[in-house]
Amino acid sequence: MHGPWFVGWLLVALCAATGAYCLLQMRGEPPGPGRRIAGAEALMGWGMAAMAVPSTVLDPRPWGPPAFAAVFAVAAVRALLPVRRGTGPLGHHLHHAVGALAMVYMALAMMTGGTGGHHHTARMAPGRMAGGVPPLTGVLLLYFAVYVVRSGWRLVPMTDGTVDGAGAGPPGAARSRRPELRHACRLSMGIGMCAMLLTL
Repeated sequence: MHGPWFVGWLLVALCAATGAYCLLQMRGEPPGPGRRIAGAEALMGWGMAAMAVPSTVLDPRPWGPPAFAAVFAVAAVRALLPVRRGTGPLGHHLHHAVGALAMVYMALAMMTGGTGGHHHTARMAPGRMAGGVPPLTGVLLLYFAVYVVRSGWRLVPMTDGTVDGAGAGPPGAARSRRPELRHACRLSMGIGMCAMLLTL
């Protein structure tokens, strides 16, 4: 990561914890769109955690960035397929597609600029920024900043302790279905994405 090393480790911890919770949520979901959404969010959380690991511990180049780009390109296509078929919640699928494409973008920045979440110095042509295309980075930052604010706002009505459907499902599934925890995980991933884009 650019900046203090502890920022990278904080991102690793945040994204890994979010990915672990999403796996727990996926376990508690019956087969269907809910399970697929939880799986996509788990993949996003663990992928972000892997990309945020400081390069002093693990330098993923040259194999890492192409692998990240390929995995999340496939994830973006999988997120868009239900949109084409008209199945599942449209907003979630589109958001997952944007998130996966943002990961592809950051992986490509790692290949071309030597950054994208890791602290390296690269030789670049005059006028070329290490973090990819600044206008595109700005658009993605704006999108995820709005998403973070929206996700935080959705948590406000749930602070009274009421939980819809918390008692439903098999043992151990109730906690994974708490709506405020789901929104908190999405908020965490949005914050993590903003932080990673800021380090490009």
